[in-house]
Amino acid sequence: MTVSLYAGSIPVFKQMLAGLDDVLGKAQAHAAEKKIEPSALTQARLFPDMFPLSKQVQIACDFARGVSARLAGVEVPVYEDKEQSFDELRALIAKTLAFVAGFDASRFDGSVQREIVLRPGTPKEKRLSGDRYLLNYGLPQFFFHVTTAYALLRHNGVEIGKRDYMGAY
Repeated sequence: MTVSLYAGSIPVFKQMLAGLDDVLGKAQAHAAEKKIEPSALTQARLFPDMFPLSKQVQIACDFARGVSARLAGVEVPVYEDKEQSFDELRALIAKTLAFVAGFDASRFDGSVQREIVLRPGTPKEKRLSGDRYLLNYGLPQFFFHVTTAYALLRHNGVEIGKRDYMGAY
């Protein structure tokens, strides 16, 4: 059985981002119910040298957009990544979901062999085929940041579980 890069990316991004949005909604409700300053959660870190929750969400969205765009052969949209509140983070997820949902499977035709160049013109430049880019770099990066966002909220007492993390599938 052959799975297209579209099938291995867009539905996954949609499912996991929708789950992340639901998790943020539960965190927002948790903060209100427990009278916790929302920034205590949006700026939470697992360790001082790690990014806070807000940045984890921004990076997950960046990867969903960037991977989708590169595989589809279109310009990667650049966002400012200034979101700090739950409402702003959830709006970013909605904007990202709208972007990835806008791709038709045919845009990914030939993307397996498409060369993806990371950090072009720098000493860290890396060239990957589309399939290696998705499977060995893009998806692992995306899942790392979605998982870290989930872990930050769970660690801080938000009552969420695996079903919340997974979203609807």
